[in-house]
Amino acid sequence: MFVGELSLNGDIKRVKGALSMAINCKNEGKEYLIIPKENAIEAAMISEIKVIPVENLNQVVDFLSNKIDIKSVNIDRKSILKRIPSDDIDFRDVRGQFQAKRALEIAAAGGHNVILTGPPGAGKSMLAKRIPTIISEMTFDEIMEVTKIYSISGLLSSNSHLIKNRPFRSPHHTITDIGLIGGGNYPKPGEISLAHNGVLFLDEITEFGRNTLEALRQPMEDGKVIISRNKASFKFPSKFMLIASANPCPCGFLGDSFNKCRCSHYQISNYKKRLSGPLLDRIDIHVFVPRLSKEDLTGDSDNESSIDIRKRVQKARAVQRKRFLKAQISCNAYMNTKHISKYCKLDEDVKRLLEMAIGKMGISGRGYYRILKVSRTIADLDKSKEIKINHVSEAIQYRVSDKKYF
Repeated sequence: MFVGELSLNGDIKRVKGALSMAINCKNEGKEYLIIPKENAIEAAMISEIKVIPVENLNQVVDFLSNKIDIKSVNIDRKSILKRIPSDDIDFRDVRGQFQAKRALEIAAAGGHNVILTGPPGAGKSMLAKRIPTIISEMTFDEIMEVTKIYSISGLLSSNSHLIKNRPFRSPHHTITDIGLIGGGNYPKPGEISLAHNGVLFLDEITEFGRNTLEALRQPMEDGKVIISRNKASFKFPSKFMLIASANPCPCGFLGDSFNKCRCSHYQISNYKKRLSGPLLDRIDIHVFVPRLSKEDLTGDSDNESSIDIRKRVQKARAVQRKRFLKAQISCNAYMNTKHISKYCKLDEDVKRLLEMAIGKMGISGRGYYRILKVSRTIADLDKSKEIKINHVSEAIQYRVSDKKYF
């Protein structure tokens, strides 16, 4: 198989999607893939084929005529796949906010969606940006999935052959529907696909266009987005963890113990309408992030590091990978009703608690199943095979704790 962009002077230039082409080459039973030198390491991740790197058309002709011998690319996959740790940010930097940290640990362990609500300066963005430091490492298959997306999008540089760390995408609120979901005349992945197997952070989510946000609903449920055109349909994966942040009202001080809210009931009502009920129903964990007290800000603190939190997250994810080995999913967030029936069995006391919560709090059917998924993750972190009453009560708390705000 021959892949490359042939220039007028005979040079063979780098192309997008080399990894996908290498996989296709293997699937079609080809032995050799002749490819631009800049794409060679990316394509060589597929070990079943011989990748021949070339710089110009003369080299190709001479190679095929046996005038020159070009060695196939051999790489040390273990060293290439090694995760790049980040020492720039750490959960140790975040003072106080223990409930929010706990919620984000649960979210990272089970792949759950989170919305952080609170006044300006409370630390919502600071918390969200530290999620990559506690999330588990990607498996080889996940690395291949993400790299393929970045490859066809033209986002792999000549020095970056693989996406080894889970993506963290943070688009600006002015982004268009196509930019977020994907599409265009020649359809390409949007931000939700670039966040596949990683995190999509929507800072100040209420500032995003309502139609843009509504387009998230189906991909959040299905884990994929399908873009249809006249001649073809394109399917891009989009299994991402949504982390959203928002002020509780237009002025930002609703529920703040230090500043009085200046918004009218009408303004607050209109502000809440920016996020629809169906979208909020797809967010598993709702957390209010209060302003820090002076003691938290100025006092000595011994905060837990990201490394310590990440160890617990990785152990919980390992349990889930073993649990869903034959189910084609990797975490609790993507359980379907069949999985929930099998892995979220409840005793009578826990059932009564849930029934009472549904009756008093108006929890929807989707909300009920999401509570069970979060409960399963909390139990995994607790190293418990059974879902106990304390696991479910904590999950219910995250579901309804800030309903007065959203």
